[in-house]
Amino acid sequence: MKVLYIEPFAGISGNMLLGALLDAGVPFAYLQEEFAKLHLGGYELIDKSVNKSGIQARYFNVVLPEEIAYHDDCVKEHHQEHEHGHNHDDEHLHHHSHRHHHDHRNLREIEAILDQSGLPGDVIGKAKEVFLTIARAEAKVHGTTVEKIHFHEVGAIDTIIDVVGNILALRYLGIEKIFTAPVNTGFGFVQCAHGQMPVPAPATAELLQELPHYRGTVAKEMTTPTGAALLKVLAVPVSDVPSGFIGKAVGYGAGTRDVSIPNVLRINVGVLDEAPVFSGGNHYQEDTLLILECNLDDINPEILPYVMEKLLDAGALDVWLQPILMKKGRPGQMLKVLCRSEKQDILQQIIFMETTTLGIRSYPVKRISLERRWKMAETSWGSVRVKEGLMNGKVVNAAPEFEDCRKLAEQSGQPLKTVEAAALKESLIS
Repeated sequence: MKVLYIEPFAGISGNMLLGALLDAGVPFAYLQEEFAKLHLGGYELIDKSVNKSGIQARYFNVVLPEEIAYHDDCVKEHHQEHEHGHNHDDEHLHHHSHRHHHDHRNLREIEAILDQSGLPGDVIGKAKEVFLTIARAEAKVHGTTVEKIHFHEVGAIDTIIDVVGNILALRYLGIEKIFTAPVNTGFGFVQCAHGQMPVPAPATAELLQELPHYRGTVAKEMTTPTGAALLKVLAVPVSDVPSGFIGKAVGYGAGTRDVSIPNVLRINVGVLDEAPVFSGGNHYQEDTLLILECNLDDINPEILPYVMEKLLDAGALDVWLQPILMKKGRPGQMLKVLCRSEKQDILQQIIFMETTTLGIRSYPVKRISLERRWKMAETSWGSVRVKEGLMNGKVVNAAPEFEDCRKLAEQSGQPLKTVEAAALKESLIS
């Protein structure tokens, strides 16, 4: 299993994580191409190498035109102290830098931008989950509802790019699971439109619930709502390097200001050797997953493909339907979902909200699988990710990523099967 281990010893923000992923091997040009699908208007991307307290790191940032720069909302201000006090030593996070933004978007408008983008469905679904998580935290802090929250920081172009960019980068690297060490929040107070706020800011504190965190030694704000939300949605908290983790690459993402510790986020890309099982001399991987299931005999069958897609977008490993015969001879379907335990709650919520079931069964299952890895295959029409299954270090299965092949087929006019065959051929040669 390909995994990511995050070390937020200097806190975390959306652009720091994306900078670290770029440093770990995600091509900047790939992100530029994908960002164009968002149709967000004018902005400039910064991608450069910087040195923070002797550590060379990647700095990613989004700069908006000065003529549209304006905002006065505490949702953003409460973690951008320098922007109103002009104290650039207090700068830590990219969306604090030298500008404001007057774009006030609610959650539905952000979701519309994502839905109209043409990005892969799994990327859109995960991005929506991150924004919904932030919206819930903000609504709780301000004593209102998600529908009434109007975002400045979250609705800004830079934060949409941060959220979407990180999900795209993780997808590019083929990361299957993310772990995070305890998070440094910093401490003290920051100034916002409503007065002084404690560090971590209220929304950040809400998002950090169930994630181990600590004050650290720097009297500044070190973690933003966007960074906290990405960890909340994507990562599993651990106290140390996961047992069985084997590192393959290290990436550093830089913050803006200089503080008493290296202002960088470190990530470790590697594989997790989980509970090997030996059978006939062959090395497999074993992990414990959950099956969620329910019987459905009174639902419009047109709804079921939609439900399945939502479940996959929310993190289900697999979803399928099994025809069954229910009481009184009624034909029905058994909806079955394979998932990791940390995704159980959100997947159950989707099933209850989107189907007619009144109950869900769940039970653990053991999965034995081949070692997996991703590689890029270069075809005449563009790049395609190929997932390989290995046994005893040898590739025994290879499958080009369908969405990548479909995109190239649509762009080039080539038959989809031709693109798939070319990608598979190139992956076997390289």
